[in-house]
This record gives sequence, C-alpha cells and structure tokens, in this order.
Amino acid sequence: MSSGSAIRGSRIGSSPMRPDERSEPAPRREVTYWCAAGHEVEVRFAADVVPPDTWDCTRCGQPGGLDRNNPPGRLRAEPYKSHLAYVKERRSDADGEAILAEALAKVRRRRGRD
Repeated sequence: MSSGSAIRGSRIGSSPMRPDERSEPAPRREVTYWCAAGHEVEVRFAADVVPPDTWDCTRCGQPGGLDRNNPPGRLRAEPYKSHLAYVKERRSDADGEAILAEALAKVRRRRGRD
C-alpha cells in the first residue's frame, strides 16, 4: 500500500538523483584570480555575469586579481590598539593629569579624607 507521498526515497534538501534527465545546469565559466603570494583561486560564475576585479584568496585571505603578473598588493594589517592608545589620541598629557586629579579628589571626598 502506498503512503501517498509523491517523492519517496529522498530527503529534504537532497538533489535529484539524475539531474541530467530533469534539468540542464546553467551555463557558467571559470575565472582565475592570483594573489601577491602566488596562490591561484578558481571561481565559477554564471556565463552572463561580469566577474569582479578582485577576489579574496582562500589560502591567505589577501586580495587576488585577474592579472597573474600584476596581482593587487597585500592588505596593510592595522596593529592592535589598546583603549589607552585611543584615549591618548584624543587627550593631551595635561588633559589626562587634570582628569586624574579630579577623579582622585572625588575618591578622597567620598572616603572623608579631604
């Protein structure tokens, strides 16, 4: 006796068993990108799409270009900055001394030392 299911023997998200019988794949082309480290990345795009000028390398993460002999330069990695480094960019040493003196005065008042 049949269970009434039209699609037997398959699961959700599975592809057709024989795609060549039911559909034809979309036309596509392969584009190759090269990064500054010499890595080669092949990406498939639809045939009617204009490929981007750069694509991130899957091995090193640097940008790759379409010209093998002239790849884009490496990305400049910004060094880690602490919170104190950002504060020092915004405030001068004199401002820091004034803020510290004000904070210490508040603490001393709270503790009854002033």
